[in-house]
Order: sequence, then structure tokens, then C-alpha cells
Amino acid sequence: MGAHLRRNCCLALAGFFLCFAATAQSENSQSQNAPPKDTKSQKKSKHAKPLETSIQNYYGGVFLAGDGGIPNGPCFRINGRVTSAGFFNELKSYDNDDGTIFRLGAAEVTNFPDKLLLSLKIHDQPCGFGLQPVGTGVYLTQESMHSMKLTLYWKHGVDLRPAEKVAIVHVSVDPIEPYATNLEAELPKRYLWSYEFGIPAGGVPLTDSLVLVFRTADGHIAARVAARL
Repeated sequence: MGAHLRRNCCLALAGFFLCFAATAQSENSQSQNAPPKDTKSQKKSKHAKPLETSIQNYYGGVFLAGDGGIPNGPCFRINGRVTSAGFFNELKSYDNDDGTIFRLGAAEVTNFPDKLLLSLKIHDQPCGFGLQPVGTGVYLTQESMHSMKLTLYWKHGVDLRPAEKVAIVHVSVDPIEPYATNLEAELPKRYLWSYEFGIPAGGVPLTDSLVLVFRTADGHIAARVAARL
């Protein structure tokens, strides 16, 4: 939701030094007896240091990614995106020491739009690093995917509340072509699972996060990922 900020700092500093040279010995002696001059009035006041502001845009939506695994089973990768028509293409956040402000064009906004679309793609991956023999490992199957339950939450601070009235919009399962095409007949079939969910979000603050929790049949958390601005 990922996750990479740029900071633009506009800082202007100006220094001015005034030098006074003596023009005559008599003037020097007079200046010694003269009252001290107000040197503060001769110095130009410095401008206040501007706040450092970080600007973030969300063109294309809010992206999320994470890894998961079923105990004694396959490991998998989750990639997702949250969209809502052209809302996120125009959305920007301005973050500084005073807080965060969200703007949609020139208008300040505080809440998500009424409806969001969550798109997910899930595929298996090795549970460990390094090279592995072709065809070894544990792969996601229909049974392993069906054994997991996905729950969506809105997170505000440390508090979680279930996302309500979430609807499945689309589900598809597509085969993944193996790298070793000459061994395709001998290799286990691998698949890419694609999902789309419609999520009501009216009145939800933009500062809240959308949290996805995948659980196995016995309640074990197989994966937890979040989309946040």
C-alpha cells in the first residue's frame, strides 16, 4: 500500500555582514565615548524555517503485497490493489509536522469514497530461499485455497473492526505456464487465483487501513497484509 516517500525541502537562508572601517583617528576617539549603537536594528531578520512537506500521489490505486504460508503446506504470494473509479488518480497527501492533509484536486477530503474495489492475485512460491530441484515443493491447490478463510478489517490506530457487506465481484483460476516447458507433462499444475471484492467505505477515514487476514480451518493466521495511504 507499500510500500517509498519523497521529501521536498524549500529552505532559504540569507546572511548579511556589515563592516565599518575607521576613517580618521579623531573619529575613533569620538566613537569610544559615544553610546553603543543598536546593532540589532542593522541586522536583517531571518525568515522562519518552512515546514518540510512530503507529497504522495496514489495514481493507479493503493497497492499491497505480502507473503503467507499454510503450516506443513504451501507458501504463497499475495499482490493486490484498491481502486475506486478515478478517485485515487487525483488523490494526493501532504504530510508535515502539523499532520497529514488529503486533497482531491484543490479540495480537501477526509474519507474514502462510498465504494472500493479490492483486486487480489495469489500464487504459490517456495517457502525457502535458494535453488530447488524442478518439480519439488508444495503447491497451492483447490483444496488448500478452499481451506482458508479471508476476513477484511478496517484498522484505526490499534483498533480493528470488521469491514461490512463485502461482496465477491469476480473469481478466476488460471494455469501458470512452467519455465521448463519441456517438462510440463511431468510437473505439478500451478495456478494463479484472481479475486475482486466490492467494499462499502462510506464514512471511513482515509487514515484507516484495510487489513486482510487469511486463516486456516483451525484458526491459524496464514497471512496478514494491509493497504494503507
